[in-house]
Amino acid sequence: MFISFVFYTLAAVLVASAIMVISARNPVHCALFLVMAFFSSAGIWLLLEAEFLAIVLVLVYVGAVMVLFLFVVMMLDINLAPLREGFARYLPIGALVAAVVVIEIVLVIGASDIDLPAVGDIVYRDADYSNTKELGTLLYTVHLYAFELAAAILLVAIVAAIALTMRRRSGTKSQDPSRQVAVKREDRIRIVSMPSSSDPEHESSERRR
Repeated sequence: MFISFVFYTLAAVLVASAIMVISARNPVHCALFLVMAFFSSAGIWLLLEAEFLAIVLVLVYVGAVMVLFLFVVMMLDINLAPLREGFARYLPIGALVAAVVVIEIVLVIGASDIDLPAVGDIVYRDADYSNTKELGTLLYTVHLYAFELAAAILLVAIVAAIALTMRRRSGTKSQDPSRQVAVKREDRIRIVSMPSSSDPEHESSERRR
């Protein structure tokens, strides 16, 4: 009974946060509501005894990705007035697309010829059971090729992002390591020999002594 109450509470918070992500007018508030949605999802994962997935969701998405999104949104200082100008114009098309998507979801869920697996009760494991080990075993045995394919796609995406960022543009400042290594002392330092200057007041005081 208590677990059901916690689940429905977290599910309600998750749905409300997801709605606020797409309906809030302030981008910073949207990012914060998305953080709340991630925390609610992590709580549901904990109820399913998937501690590793819950920790990864909090550390990776909330701790890294969402903080980066929040910094980017705050640094860009987006002007919301131009973004709201076309809202009323595109509202009918957006409502039509949303209605079509909802109808498709209802038809798929309500189809009687789809053989969905029966959902039973949660199987509670012993204290020494490690779902991290089970997840790693599945990833590196059954789903090994899919895991390697996803890693290759992410690697290509990283290389493409770096290539797009490091393209030659006028007015940008960049470092050339080969020129920095080949620099000599004579190129950076100039030693000038200057005669020492004497203070007249100091000389007069020395003569008096």
